[in-house]
Amino acid sequence: MRWDNLAEKGSPAGDSALFAADAVTTRTFDTPEFRGITFHEVRARSIVNRVPGASRMPFEWTLNPYRGCSHACVYCFARKTHSYLDLDTGLGFDSQIVVKTNAVELLERHLASGSWHGAHIAMGTNVDCYQRAEGRYRLMPGIIAALRDHANPFSILTKGTLILRDLDLLRQAAEVTDVGVSLSVGFTDQSLWRTVEPGTPSPARRLDAIRTLTAAGIDCAVLMAPVIPFLGDGPEELRATVRAVAESGATSVTPLALHLRPGAREWFMEWLGRHHPHLVPRYERMYAGGAYAPTWYQRRITRQVHELAAEFGIGPPARRTARKIAPATPETAPEPEPGPTQLTLL
Repeated sequence: MRWDNLAEKGSPAGDSALFAADAVTTRTFDTPEFRGITFHEVRARSIVNRVPGASRMPFEWTLNPYRGCSHACVYCFARKTHSYLDLDTGLGFDSQIVVKTNAVELLERHLASGSWHGAHIAMGTNVDCYQRAEGRYRLMPGIIAALRDHANPFSILTKGTLILRDLDLLRQAAEVTDVGVSLSVGFTDQSLWRTVEPGTPSPARRLDAIRTLTAAGIDCAVLMAPVIPFLGDGPEELRATVRAVAESGATSVTPLALHLRPGAREWFMEWLGRHHPHLVPRYERMYAGGAYAPTWYQRRITRQVHELAAEFGIGPPARRTARKIAPATPETAPEPEPGPTQLTLL
C-alpha cells in the first residue's frame, strides 16, 4: 500500500515515506457494526482540497475526512480513489477505510491561515462523512465546530442518519454562516435498497432524518440520486419517491441519473450481472458512449421529477449564491481525489 502521500507536512526531508508508514495505525474492531472492516488511521498532510478547475461544480473546495466507505453503494464513483493506494476498488473500498485522524487539527490550522478567505467548503462529495466509521472516530463534531467558530460557510451531503447527532452544532453554525444540508434518496424501493446500497440507512430512515432536521429549523434538500435506469426510473417508482420526499418536508428535490465512471462501472456491472442479468445488454447500450446516461434520458428524468415535485408542492432547487449551495451528489461530484503523482492527498 502506498502511504507516502499521506504523510503530514513538516516531516523530515527525505523521510516522508518512512514517516507516513510509521504514522499509519491499522485497527479492526470485533463489534457487529464494524465486523469485517479494517481502519487505517493516518495523519494526512492537508484536509481542504481544491476542486479541479475543469469541474462543473459551483464550489471550489471540499473536505473529506475518510477514504473508502462502508455504505458499500455498488455505483459509488469514488471507488477509483482506492486504486491510488493499491487497494481494491470493490470489496476493499467497502471494508478498508482510511481515517484522517488529524482532520480537525488540520482544518483549524487551515481556517486560521491568513491566506484563507472563508470560501464555501463542501463535504460528502467524495465519500460519506457520516458513514459508520464516524460513529467511532467522531471527526465531524470538531469539523463543524471549527467551521462555526470561523463563520465559514459549508454544506454536507450524506446518506447517513448519524448527522442527527450533530444537530445542535448545525443549528449553532447556521446562526453565524450559510449551512446547506442535503440527503441522498434516489428511490424508496426496499428490495433495491438492500442490494444496491447495503451499508446505508434505509430510505425511510433518511426521510425521517429530513423531518427531524426541518423540524429543528435546518432546511434540507434531497438529491434524488442516483435514478437507476430500468430499476428505479419507472413512472410509479418516480412518483412514490417524489411523494415520500414531499411528505418529509424537504425544500427541494434534484434528480440525477446513474453515472458510471471507471472503477464504479466494473463493480456495478458485476452486481447487475448477478442480480439483473437480463439488463446487462441494455446497460451496455445505454452507457456505450461513456460514464453518463444519454442526454435525452437525463432530460426525461429531470422533466418527470420536476413535474411530480410541482404536483406534490416541492419547489425547484433555489438559485443560491456561492456562499450557500446544496452540495453535489457523488454522481456529479468533482473528480475523485488525485493520486500521489498528481496532488497532495485531501
